[in-house]
Amino acid sequence: MINAMSRPRPLPHDPIAEAHRQWTGHGWGAVADGMAAVTSLVRAQQIVMARVDEALKPSGLTFSRYELLQLLSFSKTGALPMAKASARLQVHPTSVTNTVDRLEAAGLVVRVPHPSDRRATLIEITDAGRTSVAEATAALNAQVFAEPGLPPDRIRALLTLLAEFRHEAGDYEAPDTENLAFHATWQPTGESPRDSLGS
Repeated sequence: MINAMSRPRPLPHDPIAEAHRQWTGHGWGAVADGMAAVTSLVRAQQIVMARVDEALKPSGLTFSRYELLQLLSFSKTGALPMAKASARLQVHPTSVTNTVDRLEAAGLVVRVPHPSDRRATLIEITDAGRTSVAEATAALNAQVFAEPGLPPDRIRALLTLLAEFRHEAGDYEAPDTENLAFHATWQPTGESPRDSLGS
């Protein structure tokens, strides 16, 4: 069960259902479901991020900094070019640069020259960075990922729906369009999920 301390007091009525009613009443019924779906996704993201932030608070990491540290820890050498990290995290290079600045100031990563490309810079995780991300991962696993808020069968259904949504939005190319939740089980070209994420 989700920690009750992280939950705000529930409202007596669902405001998104009320917004749906209002949309329909104002003649926008044809798009009321779409409005409710988008608004629900935004609200769900707020709920999830509140739990993530609470779990990460002792580490002093934001989720974006945690993601970059975890990406580096998964890589074979503990280092990645800035451009590759940006692509893997699906964020603008400027955002990665800002995140690296913060992590470097905290001693969790260092910038090092690329061994074969003078134009590129590698981001390398430090021993302190590995310790920090390991502790943060343990907290997230225990406090958030182990109990995401729905039973396992519903989580699998949600994964499939969200994978389909992301695929249709052009977020990734599916190797198997009949299994749009492939990210949970698919291993490309014999690689492990760890290798495919961070190599």
